[in-house]
Amino acid sequence: MATVTQSNDVRRDPRRWWALGALVASMLTLGFDTTILNVALPTMAGELGATTGQQQWMADSYVIVFAALMLPAGLLGDRFGRRRMLIAGLGIFLAGSVAGSLAGDVNWVIAARTVMGVGAALVTPLALSVLPSLFGPDERTKAVGVISAASSLGLPLGPIIGGWLLNHFWWGSVFLVNIPMAAIGIAACVFLLPETKDPASPRVDTLSTAFTAAGLGALIYAIIEAPSRGWGDPLIVGMLIGSALLLTALVLRERRMERPMLDMTLLSHRGFLFSSIAATLVMFVLSGLLFVLPQYLQAVLGNDALGTGVRLLPMMGGLIIAARAAQPLVNKFGSRAVVCAGLVVLAFAALLGSRTTVDSGYGFTALWLSITGFGFGFSIVPAMDGALGALPRDRAGSGAGLLMTMRQVGAAIGIALLGSLLASTFRDRLDVTGLPAKAADTAGESVVAAHMVAQKAGSTDLISSANSAYVHGMGLVLLVCGVAALVTALLSAAFLPNTPAAPTKQEEAEEDPATAGAIALADAGQ
Repeated sequence: MATVTQSNDVRRDPRRWWALGALVASMLTLGFDTTILNVALPTMAGELGATTGQQQWMADSYVIVFAALMLPAGLLGDRFGRRRMLIAGLGIFLAGSVAGSLAGDVNWVIAARTVMGVGAALVTPLALSVLPSLFGPDERTKAVGVISAASSLGLPLGPIIGGWLLNHFWWGSVFLVNIPMAAIGIAACVFLLPETKDPASPRVDTLSTAFTAAGLGALIYAIIEAPSRGWGDPLIVGMLIGSALLLTALVLRERRMERPMLDMTLLSHRGFLFSSIAATLVMFVLSGLLFVLPQYLQAVLGNDALGTGVRLLPMMGGLIIAARAAQPLVNKFGSRAVVCAGLVVLAFAALLGSRTTVDSGYGFTALWLSITGFGFGFSIVPAMDGALGALPRDRAGSGAGLLMTMRQVGAAIGIALLGSLLASTFRDRLDVTGLPAKAADTAGESVVAAHMVAQKAGSTDLISSANSAYVHGMGLVLLVCGVAALVTALLSAAFLPNTPAAPTKQEEAEEDPATAGAIALADAGQ
């Protein structure tokens, strides 16, 4: 299909809504992929013998690659064709899903998740950037709203679909479900999407991309492996130093480039900087919670996979409702007040959750989960809007890319840091008295492993100790989340500029579509 310009004929092509449907299917797949994996991790840990660290890598390998490649992926689409690179991204995501469904050990799953992260990094920015070639300004807002709704649906659908699949099929089915949706997206892109390019876009800087991926990878490796190796271990210290050097080199290189891929000068805008910090820390908390909660619901409370997914709905529901209700409150009270209030609610919910005991039951958990969801929704949406609204209109596209990258980095560090805190606390408090050395080591790997050892040994005391140790570790994680949210609220109150005025209709019509799409995805917690 030949490259086309954004003409009215293309925008009025009757196939455009079918093409949008294909993009929605693609974004929906990416939307529930993360939450599907969170629900599947306890089952996979049991069947594959995955330690807590390996579970962290299954989640983080996807996020690290996503964060490192999102900006160069957008530039690749601009230079070589957005339709072509979108098809390539869906194909890579499909291949990773196939590999994941066939994997026989933890390392293969981690490798498959890494491949899926490459595909997702291509799909996310490019699915948004093709909208101008399909829709005119009068229809674009509606199209972005449809994609936003699909991404929002992915959050609650992920745990439910994942739980249902795990109750009826083997764990690889959580990867297999991606294949038909990705295939439909590829077919629709081939037959329905026009090709668009922007030859004037900056070139992809391979060295900066390598610095980003290697620096983030070294940092996450050190955080995940430190609980078992020790923070003073030469490899851990070397990784931390190497990460600092690589990320410093990235910043210095980008600052010297005439057209940087990662525009660090955007951080000189106070509103963008502190709104981005708030959004990043919210993602830090959200990703950490979604990592530790399923194991509590499944291993400690004894729910099956579907029951675990359903029991996550209070948080997902609160998040989606609050995300939709945030803008009217911002129009009335200003973004600073709403962001700060959301963070205080989030801090209260986390501190309340830190009081969870083995005997608390799900009722108490549902209460603080619901409050948590509202805190997330009321803080993340105004923070994202405030960050992008603080930039000049001609910097909105690069600002959205930097902001989404920062959020993914926050998510990766949240899983690594909070998961490592949980792992070390669990191992330290688990009572393995009387167990052979090998069985004791296995039991200390995760709460799921401890339950499996206890069942083989017929030890109810080990199950009780494992549950108690895990709940204590989860309480510490929630305490850290609460303190982080409270500190972020104080920083926001002190430094965040206020934006009380709602945009005019003319400004909304002139809204940059890439920026609008980025906000829509952010609203959905993508």
